[in-house]
Amino acid sequence: MIEADGLTKNYGNVAAVNGVSFSVGKGELFGLLGPNGSGKTTMIRMLTGQIPPTAGSARVMGLDPARDPIGVRGLVGIIPEQESPPSFLTAEEYLHFVARIRNLDRIEERCDRWFDLLDFREKRGVLCKDLSRGTRQKLMFAQSFLHEPRLALIDEPLINLDPIVQRTVKDFLEDYVRDGGTVFISTHILEIAAEICDRVAVLHNGRLLYCGRTGDLAGSGESLERSFLDLVRGDAGA
Repeated sequence: MIEADGLTKNYGNVAAVNGVSFSVGKGELFGLLGPNGSGKTTMIRMLTGQIPPTAGSARVMGLDPARDPIGVRGLVGIIPEQESPPSFLTAEEYLHFVARIRNLDRIEERCDRWFDLLDFREKRGVLCKDLSRGTRQKLMFAQSFLHEPRLALIDEPLINLDPIVQRTVKDFLEDYVRDGGTVFISTHILEIAAEICDRVAVLHNGRLLYCGRTGDLAGSGESLERSFLDLVRGDAGA
């Protein structure tokens, strides 16, 4: 579903992402881990065609996001970091807007499903500018899965959500993968990866330090947090 081959993104003399290669297979819940500023958001933006790589290449569902960014974004679901829906639309108007852009049928049915699942039906008529951060995050999650994509790329999926909704989202993502979908999440919250991710990659200062099964990184008798910290601190010390 995703192939990255030597992906690199430079900003002047700074390599935000430096020669990173990995692949994500169908039906995986794959986590991209790293401290703030490690290159996670830059990676997602390259994979979704929002910015071109300086070097290297990627394929997302068979398409090159640098050459066909609209094609990629038409296929996948995306929740970018700190994205907000248009302030001048209500929550319901925004989902209808997304549905019309994607030429979806059964718009009311699709919208109702997400208002009910994420428990914000009473906010459907509220302007997006007046929604809380958590409700805006619910809305962004809903728009990313409204068209039932086979692949979703999510930057910090549980940010601003309360514990009850976090559990709902985790359960949804696990069911989605069991039903054949693929999820690529970027996060610095290690508990999320430990709980739901099949495989993880660890970025630090734009470089790939690890890519493999989540349990293999933690090792016998160690937590994912301890193994992650040892890996990143060891790289920083080197």
